[in-house]
Amino acid sequence: MPTVKVVNLKGEVVGEQELSDAVFAAPVHIPAMHQVVVAQQANRRQGTHSTKTRGEVRGGGRKPWRQKHTGRARHGSIRSPIWKGGGVTHGPKPRDYHLKVNRKVRRLALRSALSVKVREERLVVLDSFDLEKPKTRDLVNFFEAIQAGKKPLVVIGKSLPAAYKSVSNIPGAGVLHVDSINVYDLLYHDHLIVASDALEKIEEVLAK
Repeated sequence: MPTVKVVNLKGEVVGEQELSDAVFAAPVHIPAMHQVVVAQQANRRQGTHSTKTRGEVRGGGRKPWRQKHTGRARHGSIRSPIWKGGGVTHGPKPRDYHLKVNRKVRRLALRSALSVKVREERLVVLDSFDLEKPKTRDLVNFFEAIQAGKKPLVVIGKSLPAAYKSVSNIPGAGVLHVDSINVYDLLYHDHLIVASDALEKIEEVLAK
């Protein structure tokens, strides 16, 4: 059973926390993590790109010149793709990039990503994350005290507007509600700080 440090907002170690083997000591399944990350990035695409074909570009209804005896190549429209200002051939059109990932695969990938953080000793538990008001300096000092690197991620168990505002001022840092935890952010950020209440919910959901 893996054990990680429990710290307070001052960065002081106040104890240790035993983690669930099923969630934080699971076998690392790289193909599952890759599939989920690819799907996340694809699902973020709006797919609203669009170009006009020769039938959609304005103008070009009249034949520019007669078919024969001009000494020039024959043309039927000035909106042909080979003309300047003409339509686009095989250009992008609006489409849906959504990729479906089964729930079991998503959970397998989440367990793998969390296990990687534990193996690399880049996960700590925060005993309490109650900020009365936004205070970026306090969080900067906290990240420095626990040596969280340039891209720390804080996972909280309840909505804290002060936390979002404080972390948003720190380049590279992020904050997520436990319901929004995902593989891409876990792998992107260097260090993972999980609030104690969020940890309970993670183990409750992913241990099934």
